[in-house]
Amino acid sequence: MVSRRTVVAGAAALAGLSPVGLALAQGKPTQLTLAVIPVENASTTTDRFEPVAKYLSAAIGIPVTLRIANDYAAVIEAQRAGNAQIAFYGPASYARAVMTGVKTEPLVNQRRDTGVNGYHSVLWVRANSPYKTVQDLKGKTLALVDPNSTSGNNAPRFFLSKEGISVDSFFGKTFYAGSHDNSLLSLAQGTADVAATEFQSPTSNTAARLTARGLLKDASGKTLTMDDFRVIYKSPLLPEGPFAVLTSLPADLRQAIKQALLDMPQKDKKTFDGLSDGKDLGFVAVSAADYEPIIGMLQFNDSQRKKQ
Repeated sequence: MVSRRTVVAGAAALAGLSPVGLALAQGKPTQLTLAVIPVENASTTTDRFEPVAKYLSAAIGIPVTLRIANDYAAVIEAQRAGNAQIAFYGPASYARAVMTGVKTEPLVNQRRDTGVNGYHSVLWVRANSPYKTVQDLKGKTLALVDPNSTSGNNAPRFFLSKEGISVDSFFGKTFYAGSHDNSLLSLAQGTADVAATEFQSPTSNTAARLTARGLLKDASGKTLTMDDFRVIYKSPLLPEGPFAVLTSLPADLRQAIKQALLDMPQKDKKTFDGLSDGKDLGFVAVSAADYEPIIGMLQFNDSQRKKQ
């Protein structure tokens, strides 16, 4: 018999059939799970999203349990197996889920302090480095985030390819750091010459969040500030990642979850502000059509890998 609770710790742990999945198959959801990609470290992600799970539980009248996945693929597999009925994705991980047959639909994403519900992929270098353009980075070491990260992998590959730069052959070494925090930490500590992360605005980005908390230190232990980093490349605008739900949920429940999220900035401002340190302006309703360009990006990247 499947145990009543399963701790999510990666794709393998998410793959089995859960009691929630059995209940949903019978049309009787008695509890739900919210799975979240590891954009930041597990502790910070829990601090941001645990209140969201509690808010949703009260708003829809069904207990919602938070699960922080070890990698982006784990969230995809959790939804595929029916073990995560609600998910917070990056745009590329949502697109990959759809491309691989997961029956999930986006509900909302965040409107940033820039006034748009979008962000950029950027390449950071140390401010005291000699690098001035991307061309100066030939043969250097690039820290990426995760294969299913948008700004931390797929967007750099896509947009640099359009400029005639193949990530895999241009850089001397690339590696996946596992999260946006770790990508920038690799740059800070000298294990990478350049790091890919997300960037909403000059005051809302990975470097700004980490330096504000004194969490970026170099190899000698010196605490770094924003003055120690410089953006050397910024991509065109990307859509923010969505909260998404399985289409197997009853339509009225899907709508209730969507409305609860849209209402969160007014009904529970503290929880909403906790997602972005108070920098986001609200949630915006989205549809699958908003992510078609990201599906095209992944299809292009897939086609390029097949040529290698």
